[in-house]
Amino acid sequence: MQTYLNIAQIVLAVALIVVILFQVKGGGLGGIFGQQSGVYRTRRGVEKILFRLTIVFVIIFLVISVLTLRIG
Repeated sequence: MQTYLNIAQIVLAVALIVVILFQVKGGGLGGIFGQQSGVYRTRRGVEKILFRLTIVFVIIFLVISVLTLRIG
């Protein structure tokens, strides 16, 4: 059981990294150095899906981490 939880935790960690890296904010050279555009935008389409997927992955990752601590 411990092995399966560890494998699930590694897979979720990689998936979480990928989802976070896909969330590009403030593209361009100014965005790299932290320049804010000052324009409020709502999340739509894929951006909204990635945002919600990130939240789901974090919650699942935390639950599996707690289970790993309880079992191990």
